[in-house]
Amino acid sequence: MQLLPQLAEVEKHFPNELVIVGVHSPKFLAERESRSVRGAVLRNEIEHPVVNDADMTIWSSYAVRAWPTLMFLDPRGRVIGKHEGEAPADALIDTVAGLVERADAEGLLDRTPISVLRPLPRPDTPLAFPGKILTDEAGGRLFIADSGHNRIVVTKLDGSDSWVIGNGAAGLADGDFAETRFHNPEGLALDGETLYVADKSNHAIRRVDLNARSVTTIAGTGELGMSYAQGGPARSIDLRSPWDLSLHGTTLYIAMAGMHQIWALDLTSGMLYPYAGTGHEDIRDRELDRARLAQTSGLDSDGKKLYFVDSETSSVRTADLPPLDQVHTIVGTGLFDFGDKDGVGEDVLLQHPLGLALGDEVLYLADSYNHKIKRVYLSERRVESWLGDGTPGDIDGTGSAARFHEPAGLALASEKLYIADTNSHLIRVADLATGDVSTLMIRL
Repeated sequence: MQLLPQLAEVEKHFPNELVIVGVHSPKFLAERESRSVRGAVLRNEIEHPVVNDADMTIWSSYAVRAWPTLMFLDPRGRVIGKHEGEAPADALIDTVAGLVERADAEGLLDRTPISVLRPLPRPDTPLAFPGKILTDEAGGRLFIADSGHNRIVVTKLDGSDSWVIGNGAAGLADGDFAETRFHNPEGLALDGETLYVADKSNHAIRRVDLNARSVTTIAGTGELGMSYAQGGPARSIDLRSPWDLSLHGTTLYIAMAGMHQIWALDLTSGMLYPYAGTGHEDIRDRELDRARLAQTSGLDSDGKKLYFVDSETSSVRTADLPPLDQVHTIVGTGLFDFGDKDGVGEDVLLQHPLGLALGDEVLYLADSYNHKIKRVYLSERRVESWLGDGTPGDIDGTGSAARFHEPAGLALASEKLYIADTNSHLIRVADLATGDVSTLMIRL
């Protein structure tokens, strides 16, 4: 689902003059399912009505060519404008203001509130749409990006002694744990008692001092970046949907999904700069600054290279760490090449993977839209399904008998794989030796 978060700002300016209707025209097979669309609507806190255009009928009727596309209709239902791609909130507000003025002058506006529309109820569960997770095996801790609750949950590896960072209200506010606000946090990285958080919908990177119990913003302005950005002081740059993190020495690497790049933050100098990818959405292996990525959403590292997933090309790729400078693709071939097919190299098909965790020459992969956990054998470029049968659900079991619903985050510890089962609102745990999957009980 292609989202325009700035539409919420536009809607606030015209509460009785503007009706926003989202039309979900799916790219991926899994996105055709209304159950998955409902999950995306809740996960992204969408309150306007959304139509599931599963067969692309509305897409074709309006001659849409790109995600996202804005169609402007007057009160008679006639198309009076079209915009492809994103646009800043202030420009949209100016445009709508002009259209409202014109319709008002023609006597077409009816400002009667529409009272029959009700948002879907939020999940009443300890976790809501958990995204990325992080294990601290030495400290016996599990960190969970409880994205739907706008907070970080910390527990022991067995799920006990849970506590939270953030007050749960969506926003960008630094301070102690009770004052701090996040908005859909995702990626996590740990350095001793310092936790770094990719605060996705705030377009910011936050630093958590676990000893002092305080949170500070270290990158991003809180504004959505609307163009290709250059490097500079981290707090001065408008970022765009940072999704995952990987720490190597004093450099924090950031999967900048909205920019189709990987960025690097020098924690010593506070300078932030593009590391891999031109910013053009595609799959192209080249030198770091010439490669093309596509919605990079998961990161891990072996100290020699970064391993990452590009969700829009359903690919698994690597980016060299210094002194080397190449991007290579392990599996994945194109923006519209996806499916559920195990195999080797170019024969493999995945569907919108979001997370990965690096083991001993094996990469564990959250093949999110296939509702599976897969294993990538790096030396062979071979991929095999391991957990789940492709049917969405929240069933414990062994191997393919287990079921997940759009898993998105993975982490390893103590011969176990921890899985953020996002649309099930659960953390699942898989035994690496047996493939037994159980649900971690978390009480808050």
